[in-house]
Amino acid sequence: MLNATWLNTFTTLCEIGHFTRSADTLGMTQPGVSQHLRKLEAQVGKPLIVQEGKSFTPTPAGEALFKVGLARRQQERDLKEVIQRDDPDVGEVRIGCSGSFAMWLYPHLLERLRLAPELALHLTAAPQGNVLRGLFCGELDLGILAGQPHQPQLEAKMILREELCLVVPRSIQSQDVDLTDLNKLGFVAHPDGHEYADGLLGRNFAKDYQGSDHLKTRTSVNQIGQILTPVAEGLGFAILPRSGIDAFARRRDVSILDLPYKHHHDLWLTFRRGRSKFARIASVIALIEKEVCALN
Repeated sequence: MLNATWLNTFTTLCEIGHFTRSADTLGMTQPGVSQHLRKLEAQVGKPLIVQEGKSFTPTPAGEALFKVGLARRQQERDLKEVIQRDDPDVGEVRIGCSGSFAMWLYPHLLERLRLAPELALHLTAAPQGNVLRGLFCGELDLGILAGQPHQPQLEAKMILREELCLVVPRSIQSQDVDLTDLNKLGFVAHPDGHEYADGLLGRNFAKDYQGSDHLKTRTSVNQIGQILTPVAEGLGFAILPRSGIDAFARRRDVSILDLPYKHHHDLWLTFRRGRSKFARIASVIALIEKEVCALN
């Protein structure tokens, strides 16, 4: 990797074309400029200038390196501008959450985009483990988790206590449904579906329930907005948070069974420690908190 200080000295030398004036500009001595030049030549293994008395001409290697130096300066100027600007309406924010929460959240993100043409929002629907890994490796800026993370690298705030619901086709009018009836209908699996089933069905059918791996799976879905489509078509049952059900376009075609034992999970808005200070991320955090308040 090129030494940044030596490259800056060489770039200034090529711009000014004179050793003494370059030294004055850089606050160095002329021998110091010459020393940086020699060290840079040793690093690249090629002569960078051809001296002609007090003047000089860059070699082909020197010309190529001069272009690199100019490009690096421009990158640093661009970076400085971005850092100083820190505009809530500029840049990228990457969010990960469950598919059901994504169904509810996405329309609110679209409205935010309409108001900020230079803002890019990327929403990924993924299982909880993938969201957590995405936060750790920097692939995600924000994540909504169904549980408080305890890793010291992360910050989190609880934004919602949400009910998990058993969703069946609208044609099923009776509330007196047992596990056998559900298995005849068939389970609509999705990335978080098995975890949801163990939490809700395990409490309400404790005598007969043996775990989600014993459910008859009719179909599997990993598309935002499609999880409840088989249910609306009478082809199965699903378990989702209420926000995902209310956001479904065919809400009238499905019903929520009123079970004896309610099951809730807490949603935690999670981000890497310190990143909430970035204006664009802070603005999306504020948006999510505001819209979630309407669900409570």
